[in-house]
Amino acid sequence: MNPTSGTALPGSSLPGSPLPGSSLHAERRRRELDRLADAGGPVDVLVVGLGATGAGAALDAATRGLSVVAVDAHDLAFGTSRWSSKLIHGGLRYLASGQLDVAHESAVERGVLMERTAPHLVRAQPFVLPLTPLVGRAQAAVAQAGLLAGDLLRVGARTSRGTLPRPRALSAVETRHLAPALRPTGLRGGLLSWDGRLSDDARLVTAIARTAAAHGARVLTRTRALELHGDGALLRDETTGETLRVRARAVVNAAGVWAGGLVGDVRLRPSRGTHLVLRAETLGRLSTGLHIPIPGETNRFVLVLPQGDGRVYVGLTDEPVDGPVPDVPEVPETDIGFLLDVLGSALDVSVRRTDVVGAFAGLRPLLDTRDAAGRTADISRRHAVLTSPDGVVTVVGGKLTTYRRMAQDAVDAAVAARGLEAGPCRTASVPLVGAAAPRVLAGLDVPARLVHRYGSEAPAVHALGVEDPALAEPVVPGHPVTGAELVWAVRHEGALDTDDVLDRRTRIGLVAEDRAIAEAAARSALADTPRVR
Repeated sequence: MNPTSGTALPGSSLPGSPLPGSSLHAERRRRELDRLADAGGPVDVLVVGLGATGAGAALDAATRGLSVVAVDAHDLAFGTSRWSSKLIHGGLRYLASGQLDVAHESAVERGVLMERTAPHLVRAQPFVLPLTPLVGRAQAAVAQAGLLAGDLLRVGARTSRGTLPRPRALSAVETRHLAPALRPTGLRGGLLSWDGRLSDDARLVTAIARTAAAHGARVLTRTRALELHGDGALLRDETTGETLRVRARAVVNAAGVWAGGLVGDVRLRPSRGTHLVLRAETLGRLSTGLHIPIPGETNRFVLVLPQGDGRVYVGLTDEPVDGPVPDVPEVPETDIGFLLDVLGSALDVSVRRTDVVGAFAGLRPLLDTRDAAGRTADISRRHAVLTSPDGVVTVVGGKLTTYRRMAQDAVDAAVAARGLEAGPCRTASVPLVGAAAPRVLAGLDVPARLVHRYGSEAPAVHALGVEDPALAEPVVPGHPVTGAELVWAVRHEGALDTDDVLDRRTRIGLVAEDRAIAEAAARSALADTPRVR
């Protein structure tokens, strides 16, 4: 269904009410773990990993009529899925490198998210590529041709012009109007383009997981897979230390950069992508995102991404990482210096190291093939589905934009390998929690910021602040997240501790100073939330 029709999307929740069965919370987790421990028979599908792809696999399998258990050692979106640029790419970069199939797949999946499954979370984002003296005229011509080719990808993916406007050239005056922080000296103009942007990548994962739960999947965080086999796994409840063995007809390993630790024959070559966090006032008024060309590179850019919450992200790097995979990657000073240097090549304002109020890095789970040599930036972003000798299906590679297709391919492989009776994939038309047509969302009488994060559930979040005015106040001065959102995270989004609340359900924790201020409010939300059925 085209969401521009102005009616609710099929299967979506009515404005102001959670989708039935979608609420995740501590009591539900405990109850479902107890039932799992008592169960005698196997489940159809066990999914390990609750990033975008793992949550997507749980949703895919559940909507095919299969019984599903999905576990993660930590939390929803604990790994790479929360460390992205928050963009839903249309595949232009892959088109430039000749990966036509990857480019088309990206454009198709972008359209699915923007027009069918998550129009509340993914919106059109304008970007300006400034034509500075470091961008030669030949390079500018190639870039403009690339943007036009990207628009053809949109056409091929059948994404409407109303969803993603046409790219065009800008004069120097127009370019500076959209991005006054750009250095005017030698600025010839700019190129305006559009792509998909998430309100928050971790919120996307939360919506996928909750939608899977609404379709019957058991979604269990803080549940670590100690052993993984083709017919099940040994799990440990990380909150109690208790172990249980789960039998499954099929097992999907979607553990991302940790996948190789569960299945020995999977070899990955992680790549680190680093972003800086700046206060919005550091760059002044910024109406669009920016693509700043990396000096000496022909097809790589640093992104400047206004977040609408008083922060701006600047990224990203693409550096190989060796050795053990950490739970939370550290950001080296070399990455920070590199990004600041690229900013300095195009901006008229001086961004100093002291202006960096936060930084984060994610590790891309790139497949290590024998012919993969040189930079990780040059490794294909195609995903791969691998089946181990004992039948574990592992999905690796890819990117956030194509999580749904990755999940589909993984479940297809599991169904085929284990001979499961299952229906076809339905997830291209299954709305995620909060999804509704744009006209429906526009008619909600609540702050637009809540609509962009919670969709049709925004009135219910807002109502918490109406019932208790103290919850309507921001928990950090200068940052828009309210106490009501913290309570909602605990009651309906599976947050179990302050890290879940501040680092993943909201992104307050990206700035250490803000996090320290908000900790008391997060503890209060966790302590005072009534028992939820």
